[in-house]
Amino acid sequence: MLTTMARPGAFMRWSRSLLPPLCLLTAALAGWGLYLALMVAPPDYQQGETVRIMFVHVPAAWLAMSFYMLMAASALGTLIWRHPMADVSQKAAAPIGAAFALICLVTGSLWGKPMWGTYWVWDARLTSMLILFLIYLGILALWRTIEDPATGARAVSILTLVGAVNIPIIKFSVDWWFTLHQGASVLRLSGPTIHPSILQPLLVMAVAFTCFGFVLHLLGMRTEVLRRRVRRLALLEAERLDRASVPNLSPYAASA
Repeated sequence: MLTTMARPGAFMRWSRSLLPPLCLLTAALAGWGLYLALMVAPPDYQQGETVRIMFVHVPAAWLAMSFYMLMAASALGTLIWRHPMADVSQKAAAPIGAAFALICLVTGSLWGKPMWGTYWVWDARLTSMLILFLIYLGILALWRTIEDPATGARAVSILTLVGAVNIPIIKFSVDWWFTLHQGASVLRLSGPTIHPSILQPLLVMAVAFTCFGFVLHLLGMRTEVLRRRVRRLALLEAERLDRASVPNLSPYAASA
């Protein structure tokens, strides 16, 4: 069943039906999350109103890493199973992940200025996130450099898998090195350390961001499938025109 749903034609059908309710769910969650974040959540006793940046910064960081892990899984699908939709998924995810990584870096800098007194420090968590953003840019540039789609897909898949080593570095950098960045406070074996008044809007915003990212990914995949169909039709039309332009010589004229 999953193999059938992953075919381009089947994907275009079920994704077209899924997008409208998913967009409505995303809008509802985003509205609820913004209400909780801006109107219900109290100011932090240390950070004050600056804590509200976290409701965008943290989900963006999660999504930046999640989309890269999705790309790594798609890269395996491209290299091992040669599935065409794996390459489509990877190509659609790259700009989305790069955008979330940029949002994470910008909001982190805005939070760092009042908390640390500077927009940027070469902190282990910040530096590894910057490296992730640069890897995203490198992947996007590599796709534009290689004209042959099959060769480009293999090259990008290899680069993606090599860059995946940065994901655990981002996650555990606050545990492995001394860093100004705070440690894990939500995904902990002992449970979250954030007060429920802050945790609830944060989780709602995280789910809203995830749904939004999923919508963007489906739209990107649909666009890539259509782009490849147009490219294939254009190549077929070019071949037809080339054949039509060759003069139809009779056997006698050809022998002469």
